[in-house]
Amino acid sequence: MHYETYKNLPPLAGICRFDEAMTSGLSVEACVTRLKRFHFILKGLHRVFIARMTAEPIYELKMGFSLHAHYCAEHVSALRKRISEMREPPLGLESIPHVDLQRLLEEVLAAPTTEELLLGIYEVILPTLKGALESHLKDTNPLVDHPSVRLCKFALLETNEMIDYGSKCLTQILTPIRREQTRGWVEYLGCLLAGAGGLDGKAEPKPHGLAPRYSATPFQYDGRPQRDERFQDPYNMGVNAEVFLYNKEFPPEAKTLMMFYKRLREIDVPEMMSSIIFETKDKPWEYYRDLTRQLWDEARHAMMGEVGFVNLGLDWRKVMVNFTWSFALNTQLKPIERHAVLYFIEQGLMSKTGKRFEWEVGLASKNPLAGLFQDYDWADEVLHARIGRDWYVKQFPSPTAAVNYGDECWSRVLMGWDSWRLQGLTDHRNWWPEVYTEACKHWGVTPDPKVLSFNTTYQTIRADLKNLSVSA
Repeated sequence: MHYETYKNLPPLAGICRFDEAMTSGLSVEACVTRLKRFHFILKGLHRVFIARMTAEPIYELKMGFSLHAHYCAEHVSALRKRISEMREPPLGLESIPHVDLQRLLEEVLAAPTTEELLLGIYEVILPTLKGALESHLKDTNPLVDHPSVRLCKFALLETNEMIDYGSKCLTQILTPIRREQTRGWVEYLGCLLAGAGGLDGKAEPKPHGLAPRYSATPFQYDGRPQRDERFQDPYNMGVNAEVFLYNKEFPPEAKTLMMFYKRLREIDVPEMMSSIIFETKDKPWEYYRDLTRQLWDEARHAMMGEVGFVNLGLDWRKVMVNFTWSFALNTQLKPIERHAVLYFIEQGLMSKTGKRFEWEVGLASKNPLAGLFQDYDWADEVLHARIGRDWYVKQFPSPTAAVNYGDECWSRVLMGWDSWRLQGLTDHRNWWPEVYTEACKHWGVTPDPKVLSFNTTYQTIRADLKNLSVSA
């Protein structure tokens, strides 16, 4: 039958041709089965990114893991919604589709080196996921299964982005010698995929009889933050940024420099939040999605600070970005207590002397980036406050009780000011005069003596300006 649309307008809303819409495609059962496997892999990858973030020393990889955990969380949510549209509960979304897919994820999670971790994620799992998503687009009827088609298209966009990022990282990190040494690792993971009939289960499973490698020893989460060699003094608490920022006698230009430091220092928030997400069990998926979004926002804030220093032509390695906050919280508090501290801090940031004040300082400094960064930083905190109300505050009889508990938990955290110094881990050197002098050269101005002489530490004044007794 010869059929034409009105004036040859694109048929079927432009999503496909008639011959494509006439294919048998996948049944709903087959479609759901594949989507559940995509869901399982993306959820498992989210767990890997979260679990390995704190112990990964390379800053750029921490940032990449933060973004990719966010991507995975969002696509997991989309898949859960789509599957629920086609099936009645129980949906079986927590079931393991195949034991070899589970082992694949557990092996990558337990990979002992950064190189093997990156290979497992970016050269095995994600490229295989890409192929499975493309295969679904080819196999399903594009009209009847359009909601799944749309979902797969969006997932492919960010899957390709993740693969590209990982490929570029491996090109720089993996030497030819290590490439050869890790060949067997990649082949082993490939055998696990074959044993599962491929990621989407289309192929005939190929039994392999391989014993577990790295997953033979159960993965142990390490909440102690690690940093690469550019972070020369990670225990340094010698410059109290908040005391400087709220001093009315200091000019906004210098305060902007200190705000860039505060932003870059926020690298420790993803390090701390990843511990909350990984160690908190049995929450609705929306909890993990929302906290992962906040984690990614905090990573963005750190990169804003990085950009701020690069824009000024300053070497941020001279700014002693510490990890003392995440280190202390991760090693001394339970997950709910860490969340309490985070919420307490967020509530302070929502006041007129919080993010609004920093935005006003950025505008007054005449530094366009500072104003822009603080504008979006403030907007992000609005979302984070809502996330806190949704997932933290509801556990308490009142918002006031939730805030007070956060203050109490933070007050119990012991910062080893003196012990770190006595162990030779830091001398809490005041790095501010050197960095400020360099910034003044960029601005073409003479350093302000009063600003130059700033020398207040975190020994007795907390970041929220609360006075503390000297800790041992």
